[in-house]
Amino acid sequence: MHLFGQRGTLVHKDVCLPLQSLFSAAADDGFSLQIASGFRSFERQQAIWQAKFLGTRPLLNHDSQPLDITTLSESEKIAAILHWSALPGTSRHHWGTDLDIFCSLQQGEQPLRLEPDEYALGGPQHSTYLWLREHAGKFGFFWPYNKYRGGVAEEPWHISYGEIAEQALSQLTSTKVMDALTRNQVIGLAHLGPQIEALMVKYVTNVAHWPKNEH
Repeated sequence: MHLFGQRGTLVHKDVCLPLQSLFSAAADDGFSLQIASGFRSFERQQAIWQAKFLGTRPLLNHDSQPLDITTLSESEKIAAILHWSALPGTSRHHWGTDLDIFCSLQQGEQPLRLEPDEYALGGPQHSTYLWLREHAGKFGFFWPYNKYRGGVAEEPWHISYGEIAEQALSQLTSTKVMDALTRNQVIGLAHLGPQIEALMVKYVTNVAHWPKNEH
């Protein structure tokens, strides 16, 4: 991992140059791109997972509305978490190839929530999103969550450096994930184990893939 930008965000070493080129091109067109989230460790993802599982961090439904976790079964709770947040060990942010991007100039003083309405028509990040859709592919980036496929929600802020990310995804197996979950005693393990294969299919590999011809 290498440090990128003034804030020192960790990214994969092979992502630094294309990311800098993307940011420079955006700056030339009046956009001040910033990274809301880059590399994320297993431990950090586990903390997010645990907070949502225990209800100390908001758990949202498909429409970004708060859920009452006391009304959910363990399986329903897991599905609700996975709609917005990855299972530890499966987050694409672990690879240093994936980033949550926004434009600080467009956001202004509004707190960034990283929710779809911010990037939709009328949202503060809409023009940034349109610019990225036109240009990001030239630098090797794409959107793994470009639409809702029945698993993870659409994430218009989330871009991925295709060449490295596709390699990382191809090496990720349910056995490796379960080993990591067990070793780190991730909460909900008893309910995750029996359905790990199905969860991997629905929430991990059920994504858009890098269109190589755009690079």
